[in-house]
Amino acid sequence: PARAPIRLFDAVAAAAPARRGIFGYGVASGAPLADAIVLWTRATPPSRPGQPVATPGSGLGAPLVVHWELAADEDFEHIVRHGKIWTCADSDHTVKVDVRGLRPYTRYWYRFRAEGQRSAVGRTQTAPDVHGEVHALRLALVSCSNYTGGYFGAYRAIGRRDDLDFVLHVGDYIYEYPNAKGGPDGRYGPDTLIGTRDAQPATEPIDLTGYRLRHALHKADPDTAVAHRRHPWITIFDDHEVANNTWATDAENHTPGAEGEFLERRRQAYQAYLEWMPFRLPSQDVPHRGTRFFRRFSFGALGDLSVVETRQNRSRQVEFSGTKGGGFVPDLPALAPQLTDPARHLPEPEQLSWLEDGLAAAGPWHLVGNQVVVSPVRFPGALFGAPGLSFLNSDQWDGYQADQARLIGHLGGLPVDAGDAVFLTGDIHSSWAIEMPRDRSSYAGTGASVAVEFVCPSVTSDGFYEIAAGGTPTPGNTTAALSGARAGAGGVQATNPWIKYLDGVGHGFTLVDVTPERVQADFYLTPVPTVAQPDPRTDPAVEPVLARSFQTLAGTHKVTPALAPVGVRADRPRQLVHAER
Repeated sequence: PARAPIRLFDAVAAAAPARRGIFGYGVASGAPLADAIVLWTRATPPSRPGQPVATPGSGLGAPLVVHWELAADEDFEHIVRHGKIWTCADSDHTVKVDVRGLRPYTRYWYRFRAEGQRSAVGRTQTAPDVHGEVHALRLALVSCSNYTGGYFGAYRAIGRRDDLDFVLHVGDYIYEYPNAKGGPDGRYGPDTLIGTRDAQPATEPIDLTGYRLRHALHKADPDTAVAHRRHPWITIFDDHEVANNTWATDAENHTPGAEGEFLERRRQAYQAYLEWMPFRLPSQDVPHRGTRFFRRFSFGALGDLSVVETRQNRSRQVEFSGTKGGGFVPDLPALAPQLTDPARHLPEPEQLSWLEDGLAAAGPWHLVGNQVVVSPVRFPGALFGAPGLSFLNSDQWDGYQADQARLIGHLGGLPVDAGDAVFLTGDIHSSWAIEMPRDRSSYAGTGASVAVEFVCPSVTSDGFYEIAAGGTPTPGNTTAALSGARAGAGGVQATNPWIKYLDGVGHGFTLVDVTPERVQADFYLTPVPTVAQPDPRTDPAVEPVLARSFQTLAGTHKVTPALAPVGVRADRPRQLVHAER
């Protein structure tokens, strides 16, 4: 009888891998530099007779020594680095090794060993960062992977690819919502997956145990696992890694008292994130506030990638009609003093200065991994039942217009040799290609833009189509929901002529390819819903396919259709064993 709860707990998807051996949660790598890579796993200590399993968040399990190996070949005949590390319940038995002294733009394989068991073999590579040299650069841009929203076919498709340098996840890797329906902060996703694809813990995570288990649920997912095993990841959190629409001191989805003190909740959420993700905290001495999560990656003569963090220090969102945490608010003169207040910030001023310094450096390309849409967007009031009004999302840069104007002004004043900025964004659960206007009011006449922004679709989270379908598409509402989603997207584009592409129906990822001449974005989306298949997210066999391709040519700050999807890479990472032979 005493072991019955353990068996029930084991049936939970997030905890089940703990009984599949020491390395049931797979392997991952991330934060690739020219000479370093972070390796990750979770090493579950073997349970002794009569003792419970050390499932994630349980605080159980004895310390364990884990051996790791990094090799130049998949058969591990040429091991280039190896070592051992202790892990224990203090880190939820997660393991992170920052392997240094590697060769740039080189492919490696890695694995872990403990107590006679071996992990799966992971594949990774260092950054194409060789001074003065230009190498191919290709990445998969993803965001918003809600477990209860559908199957992660996008991750499976990414894992099948052999041509990526890394995966860039710009936020909402997990969601904090519970399984139970009800209210704005209840279960998130189609009703048809209730009982089939449920979150763990079943309730909203509000402490370290809950966040650890929610992260474990994602690492236990087989599609997530293959994408981590096959490619290094560069990641940054947005709001749902803690709670919806967070700001510096609170969040929309946080109830003081009942859910504890917010800053303590956030501290524990960040701890779980750092434990369960292949993330390296930057060590450079750069002015910042709190924990420094923003950082920069270099790619030789091709350019760099600045990854910003816009939650930890942001000012409270502008609200309307008592809606905590902001969101879509009318663009009214009465709100303008708050929206334009120079004392309100999205990133802290020190981080914004750091970003501006990077954008001013020699180019040709400055990629920016960014959580919420930077470009100004006004939404027609008809979408919100208020014809004649215009709305904006106060959780985006539009809600922090002093910071937005400062950044756009900085971009507009850069010399030609500073190169071109391309913002790589997520959050809004739809696919966009945008010319960032120098001035919103004069764009229609001048067409002047200062940068380009590509926004990836969500992996599973609700887009325009699901919202039009009431959250659960059915054969009965498919046609009307498609029509509503397309009409809504068309209305947004008509209101904002700098938006050159907007799809609010498909889910998936964006393939980003960089050459000295252009940056191209190929949008891979799930099939268009039909009456026979109203919600492709609920089919575990569905994978996104190429839908549209756009590009920005160097020196133009403009978006144009690409004539074809990206082709074969110009070159490939070095494989040491092949070179030696």
